[in-house]
Amino acid sequence: MENSNNTNQNSNSPNTNFKTIWSSIKLFLYELLDIRHDTDKKGTIEDIKGNISMKGHTAWVLVFSILIASIGLNISSTAVVIGAMLISPLMGPILGVGLSIGINDIDTLKRSLINLGVMVGLSVGTSFLFFLIPIFRNETPEILARTAPDVRDVFIAIAGGLALIVALSRRNKQTNTIAGVAIATALMPPLCTAGYGLASANFSYFWGAMFLFTINTIFIALATFATVKFLRFPMVKYINSTKRKRIARLASFVAILVFSGSIYLFINLFKENQFRQAAKHLINDIKRSGISIIDEVDHNINYEKNSVKLVVYGNKLSNDDISYWTSKLPEYGLENTKLIIQQGADDSDLRLEVKNLTDLYTQNQKIISSRDESLKEKETKIQLLENELSKFYDNQIPFLQLSKEAKINYNGLSEISYANTIKTNFKKIDTITIFYLKWYDTIPNTKQQEATIKKWLKTRLNLDTLVIKRE
Repeated sequence: MENSNNTNQNSNSPNTNFKTIWSSIKLFLYELLDIRHDTDKKGTIEDIKGNISMKGHTAWVLVFSILIASIGLNISSTAVVIGAMLISPLMGPILGVGLSIGINDIDTLKRSLINLGVMVGLSVGTSFLFFLIPIFRNETPEILARTAPDVRDVFIAIAGGLALIVALSRRNKQTNTIAGVAIATALMPPLCTAGYGLASANFSYFWGAMFLFTINTIFIALATFATVKFLRFPMVKYINSTKRKRIARLASFVAILVFSGSIYLFINLFKENQFRQAAKHLINDIKRSGISIIDEVDHNINYEKNSVKLVVYGNKLSNDDISYWTSKLPEYGLENTKLIIQQGADDSDLRLEVKNLTDLYTQNQKIISSRDESLKEKETKIQLLENELSKFYDNQIPFLQLSKEAKINYNGLSEISYANTIKTNFKKIDTITIFYLKWYDTIPNTKQQEATIKKWLKTRLNLDTLVIKRE
């Protein structure tokens, strides 16, 4: 009975529960990440070997995809470049190199290297012919971004290579195109940029782009090699044991050489990236201290010469200032780095001239402002006078027209005149319109006609008061 109780207690102990949970987690992670049980090794080898060749249809597809990518780089269109990647067959020979080293297939290795050379020649030649046209030689941000390798390009190449070989090794090939785009991201733009460098005779661009392409190619092949070894692809067997050993040694030597070169390149790029980041941090701190720096270009941070060049504008830095910033270099991880500070002669005259120009500009602005105010005042006065004239013209009587109408309506009228009379009773002032009429002596009953004329004029002129007098 006691043994039974002890057994139950042991089964319910914390250690036992922890082991059970840990075993479940390991099983879950194994099933989640394991790719060996779903790998089609034979089919993968056939697929890679079948896509190595760069001739016929594949060669033309490569030419057209490189042409599209070159246009995309020329107009800085990421969408066009991605469109070219969707149809690019660039990955075939590179995957062939990684596979052949991994399975000791010397014939496939030779074939892959030959087709890799053909691929590079076709790609660079196509982009060279495109950029040879003068209107397409403008430097764009997309082109300049591929003129020198960066440590991030290595990660793109590794991730792309791993994605593609893992996708190819599946029985279901749905993700092959996506992985192909990932690899093309690392390969197509550098090849197009190399063609641009040749066409524009800018060999620094050419070598920089080819260096970037070489790094990406090595790491894609290395990712393929590592995955093939991890999945334990079957090795190529030779009847002649001596030949088999020789090829195995050669493949191992090439693998070690590629791996060593990859590690060396990666470390160098990582150190260069660290150096550039530290130099930019230093430059930002110097600027925040109030020192004006101009001509900030990437060439001023030289990893090969271990130097940082600053072009200072404004007040000259004293020797103490230069010594201070030089002494702080180790704090930024820039030991043994040479800080080069370029500053011209005393530019006080230049700054005085700038100040004088600024003062002159301020004075001119004040003059212009005062002129604007004067013009505004004159415009206000003109508007006031126009309003007064409008009122004056509104009160004017169209005497000429009235005289013509009066002559037609009243034949006995010999003369007509009018005047505005101003009168006051010392309480208010009134303006009275008075018309003076003169009749022919033969005209009888003029009083009745004058009364008619008065009504007509009051209606015609819209006047409340109007006086008719006879001369």
